Amino acid sequence: MSNRFSNQSNSSLETALTRRDLLRLAAFGLGSAGTSGWMPAFAEALAQNPHRRRHCVLLWMTGGPSQTDTFDMKPGHANGGPFQEIATSVPGLRFSEHLPKLAAHADHLSVIRSLSTREGDHGRGAYLMRTGHMPDGAIRFPTLGSLLSKELRDEEGSVPHFVSIAPFRGVNAAAFEPGFLGPRFAPLVVNAARPQQQPLQPGDGFAELGLDDLVTPEGVEQSRNDGRLALLQSAQQEFLSKHRSGSPVAHNTVLERALRLIHSRAADAFDLSQESAAVRETYGRGTFGQGCLMARRLIEVGVPFVEVSLGDFGRWDTHNDNFNMVRGLSAELDAGWSSLMSDLKDRGLLESTTIVWMGEFGRTPRINGGAGRDHFPNAWSAVLAGGGIKGGQAYGRTSADGMTVEEGRMDVGDLLATVCAALGVNPEQRNVSEVGRPIRIAEGKPVRDVLSGST
Repeated sequence: MSNRFSNQSNSSLETALTRRDLLRLAAFGLGSAGTSGWMPAFAEALAQNPHRRRHCVLLWMTGGPSQTDTFDMKPGHANGGPFQEIATSVPGLRFSEHLPKLAAHADHLSVIRSLSTREGDHGRGAYLMRTGHMPDGAIRFPTLGSLLSKELRDEEGSVPHFVSIAPFRGVNAAAFEPGFLGPRFAPLVVNAARPQQQPLQPGDGFAELGLDDLVTPEGVEQSRNDGRLALLQSAQQEFLSKHRSGSPVAHNTVLERALRLIHSRAADAFDLSQESAAVRETYGRGTFGQGCLMARRLIEVGVPFVEVSLGDFGRWDTHNDNFNMVRGLSAELDAGWSSLMSDLKDRGLLESTTIVWMGEFGRTPRINGGAGRDHFPNAWSAVLAGGGIKGGQAYGRTSADGMTVEEGRMDVGDLLATVCAALGVNPEQRNVSEVGRPIRIAEGKPVRDVLSGST
């Protein structure tokens, strides 16, 4: 077990592959002009390498999803609601009828049915689940993607360490920020300046996702744009020669990585037009489905941490009309997540990619007068899947009415420590905050029953 928390090597992807691997890549046509051809071959060779790097995908459910209508059904009880259970690929493990595609992947899923946390406010709950800490005015705690990408990153690579796709940050922007780790570990945000899309209507095309900054401004020729960048870099270097403090250095680091990304193959991973319409349809045409497709492409080129958000404020926050809302959200979730699992598995990347499904809290098992469910942190669910996770199980148990945890209680610290362990990251690793206090990545303990034997 001594290698469970071993840090990943910071060597570049090229040095991690043997000469034999490189010859295999050449045989697959890696050097060809078509990106859609080399990505799967590249991923396959990487997955077979014993030194392959690990990845994490966070599927963030904005607003707090109802566990009672997804992964912890209560059939026959007044709190259960109208949805029916269906069998999954694992005998005895049952999900909502509106998650049939995910049910087929149940052997790779570990459903945590025993989360019990302390915060039922959206902003504070999001902060708690994404950082592992309650808000503290003295310390700006980093979001999970910043913490883990810092440990999983390839320092010399051109790919971004952390990509956040279509986040809704209105409830608490600090929950999505790198905190005391600084801008070097901030996410590269997709669709940062665009409004979160509502569900597409019949006849609509695919949701548009992309990085505006990767496109040359309209009316500006490439040679002129290159000249501007050269001038900017020159000014940066002159300024840095006289100001070597933290902020200018961090800003320059971000700029340099952005420029490397623009001129690398990794930039193509953001271009979903390279995928066929049939593949895009499989993931679902909305923001979440297309975000899951982008996540797969980013994992293929080596991005260590990607998060995809489902829902802006209000969609999972189902105080009213819960069942119609959750039915539609479940369809988006089912298509996007199941397609991501299938594609990662087919490309040999699922074993090195840990997937986390969660929101800021759950929802009340009791149905309110508006056919809705309210905020409920007492007993709720998250799901872990893929690399390092012992799939095919439900961990923990809630009472028959869903109101309390009866077995296997898990808090946020234990959940995040378990995610760390699945990724080969030591949760006891410490970062020093802005006030000089060393702080662990996760304050809990990994739950061994959720981890695979190969972790």
